[in-house]
Amino acid sequence: MAYDMYQERILQHYRSPRNFGQLEHPDLSAEESNPLCGDHIRIDIRLDPAKEKVAEVRFSGDGCAISMASASMLTQKLAGQPLSAVEKVTKDDVLQLVAIPLSPVRVKCALTGFTALGRALHGGATSTEPARA
Repeated sequence: MAYDMYQERILQHYRSPRNFGQLEHPDLSAEESNPLCGDHIRIDIRLDPAKEKVAEVRFSGDGCAISMASASMLTQKLAGQPLSAVEKVTKDDVLQLVAIPLSPVRVKCALTGFTALGRALHGGATSTEPARA
């Protein structure tokens, strides 16, 4: 029964994604595509004036229910958080948000937004380049 509840939550986020859209002049922005499923997610973040906290976060793009719902839930988690906390978000944190068993292909779908976030954090403003080591 709990599995059905989580599936319904994914469908709700897919049908009515939270924080969907783009920000004009974001401080951090990046995109990620998943060719296996056709997902494409962009994450935009505007920081507070001190550049220490997420003032606004949006995602845009298109993809399967898992990728869109995961990006929606991720933006909810990031909103208002200190940048130091955002930098500590892991793929396991994202998979816990999704909270249903996923095949390896679906794990990639669920992590498309997370990968875009990593690129935004490590690639600089409006980067669509791979994250730097």
